[in-house]
Amino acid sequence: MPSRLAAPPSGLDRGQVERIVREIVLRSHGLPPSQAARNGAARDAAPKLIVSISARHCHLTDEHVERLFGPGRTLTPMKSLYQDGFYAAEETVMLVGPKRKMLPTVRVLGPTRKASQVELAFTDGISLGIDLPVRASGKIAGTPGCVLVGPAGAIELTEGVIRAERHVHMSFADAEHFGVKDGDRMSLAIKGGCSTVFRDLLVRADATSKLEVHIDTDEGNAADLDHAESVELMRQ
Repeated sequence: MPSRLAAPPSGLDRGQVERIVREIVLRSHGLPPSQAARNGAARDAAPKLIVSISARHCHLTDEHVERLFGPGRTLTPMKSLYQDGFYAAEETVMLVGPKRKMLPTVRVLGPTRKASQVELAFTDGISLGIDLPVRASGKIAGTPGCVLVGPAGAIELTEGVIRAERHVHMSFADAEHFGVKDGDRMSLAIKGGCSTVFRDLLVRADATSKLEVHIDTDEGNAADLDHAESVELMRQ
């Protein structure tokens, strides 16, 4: 026979009885009711999502910093980025493409890397005459090159100019929340006057990253991100 809740003692309504029973059950599992509620809320709460427009920029090796800005020079942090330990440097370079078409001011981001890399939007590539491949950051084998010019010299990159594919940084805890893992793909819905859904965002999960989507200037302008009403990250 199905079990039934006995009639509550005189002076107690059903809600009070159910609350008492629930607290007894929670204590039997070793958690005070208030802590159990907080833990549940922490699991269910959506992580804070930041969507950032990644404007044209470059990453440099230590060697290339010295060749462009002078012997012994290091990058000078100007502004911290959202991800801890990363920054926009005061230093900029001129980028020269085929047929001497150029971008006069391209910001350098720090810290330095093992390989120099330039990240541009498609419209930048069109103005420079470079057919930009879409690549994950760091995957530069077989990509076009360019010339970078600084106040102390110039370097010719034989490869490393890309349009970085849209991606989302997250911690392992964020990945667990969304039910994804490093290397998976997600979608970003931007709601507003130019509502847009960007698909195939690459998930880049590690132990320390904060939840942040990177799209380029073309994508941000197309979706009018600055006036968006809401943004939502979704599994595909």
